[in-house]
Amino acid sequence: MKRRELLEYVGLSAAALAVGEPMWPQAADGLAASGAAFNQVGYFPARQKVASVLSRDRAENAFSIQSVKTGKTVFQGALGAAMLDAASGDRIAPADFSSVTTPGEYRLVAQGKRSEAFLIGKDVCREPLRAAMRAFYGQRCGCAVDLGGGYSHPACHRSGAYHASSGRQGSLDNHGGWHDAGDYGRYVVNSGISTGTLLWAWELYPEVLQGLSLGIPESGGKLPDCLAEIRWNLEWMLQLQDEDGGVWHKQTSEQFCGFLMPEKDKLTSYVIGTGSEPFKSTCATADLCAVTAIAARCYGPYDDRFAAQCLAASRKAWTWAQAHPDVTFKNPPGVGTGGYGDADCEDELLWASAELWRTTGEAEYEQAYLVGAEALTPETSVAVPGWGNLAPMAHWTYLLADRKGSRLAESGLAGKATPEQMKARIRKQTRTAAEVLVGRREVSGYGNTMSLEDYGWGSNGTAANQSLLLLVAHRIEANPEAVEAALGNLHYLLGRNCFGVSWVTQVGTHPFEKPHHRPSVADGIAAPWPGLLSGGPNARPGDAVARSLPAGAPMRMWVDDERAYSLNEVAINWNAPLVFLLAAVNALPG
Repeated sequence: MKRRELLEYVGLSAAALAVGEPMWPQAADGLAASGAAFNQVGYFPARQKVASVLSRDRAENAFSIQSVKTGKTVFQGALGAAMLDAASGDRIAPADFSSVTTPGEYRLVAQGKRSEAFLIGKDVCREPLRAAMRAFYGQRCGCAVDLGGGYSHPACHRSGAYHASSGRQGSLDNHGGWHDAGDYGRYVVNSGISTGTLLWAWELYPEVLQGLSLGIPESGGKLPDCLAEIRWNLEWMLQLQDEDGGVWHKQTSEQFCGFLMPEKDKLTSYVIGTGSEPFKSTCATADLCAVTAIAARCYGPYDDRFAAQCLAASRKAWTWAQAHPDVTFKNPPGVGTGGYGDADCEDELLWASAELWRTTGEAEYEQAYLVGAEALTPETSVAVPGWGNLAPMAHWTYLLADRKGSRLAESGLAGKATPEQMKARIRKQTRTAAEVLVGRREVSGYGNTMSLEDYGWGSNGTAANQSLLLLVAHRIEANPEAVEAALGNLHYLLGRNCFGVSWVTQVGTHPFEKPHHRPSVADGIAAPWPGLLSGGPNARPGDAVARSLPAGAPMRMWVDDERAYSLNEVAINWNAPLVFLLAAVNALPG
């Protein structure tokens, strides 16, 4: 890629890449005391290893890697050319020690400072994967939870009631699911992308996840632990499906409770609907349709009955959604919990059709996908996925479907692309999207793939989902640069950033400590619940604490404060792509 094209990809001017005065003031305590930012968990022996060193305009640009065990220097090198990192305002020089491949514990020495220890080894990401996946057990609603170390609570929210907006009345005896984020609400739309991402990780990286022990109540049973944990949420989602196949949008109290432990939240847990006929929403219904179609594939080898239940629910949801393709949701009067409203459910319907096609091979669903894909074409919709943008998942699952041939004639539908033409378009656009992200990494001082505009609400989830795109691109067509770019985002999340902080609780030498997460605040334990990913920097802050921060570079718009929900909340839809990323890197050769 030429330099001019690269600049156009990342949206930066040549001046922003030149070594000069920072575009924003640098925080005096931006990095750890060592002046170097790196993956605090460690590096794989055969993969790239680069730290970011604050450039202090010194003549000495040598750095070294020392063995902690022997105290001897095992590598000496020169820092790379300093560059201005536009996202942070820092002047950064890279320290590349990729040639150090012997497993062990090391320190980096640069510009008169010595870093804390880090590891090189093939299993460095095994425990972070377990922590990130086990965090879902910590988010369980409706049962006693015990992660050990005092991180526990009795059963909560064991029953609910129908809200007036649901078209029903009275109480209901339901429970289950995952608390969505720092609050105790449960939302079908966000459960959709979260559960779907985890099931995709299961399908793509079974060699890693099948044997992962989570220490959950179901451990030791017929189901592998990961599928058992995901099933806890699936069964709650199924409870939100009405007899006609439609799905209510969410189950929450009318307003958020205070910072209480979940069992002390006595607000009524309402099933909340749209407020008028048909009361269920299209997006929620299509999300459940897609996720249960995937579940039918994943659970079949272990529980035929549950797999059949999921497929039946998926078909019913599909039928309802076809009859009600544009029932959108917004909070009814008096309800102030998360909305997850979406003005357009076409992407959810596209995802549902593609997953049902992949599961059943039935022409009805392929035809629906191909018709929908003419409106949401790969060229305009293959991008980073999220709860409001599920078209990429639709296109990728259609391409990855293990089916030898379409049941539609190769001439295709009238005026539409044939199946093979559509697959070629998806493949090409995915490659292009991956190239954009790879290009951004090349001009980032901290080695991530985010543009300046990506530092919004949940930017760390965006980084993880960008890695998902890169890894799917590699699955479709071997691309070592895409793999390294995905790893670059993992390094960023685990310490290679302008704060020198790991954005996963209790992971790394300097993990963040004050998530916007009710149990972490209310349990009386100093350290937060483990394995949770912070939302991260947000240049468009949405709470009083965030708005009180001085204006700065987008990566710097973050503070470790439990009150700052627009910066430091946790959420299942951010932890899910982190699990996907960690599962993928644990599956890498070598």
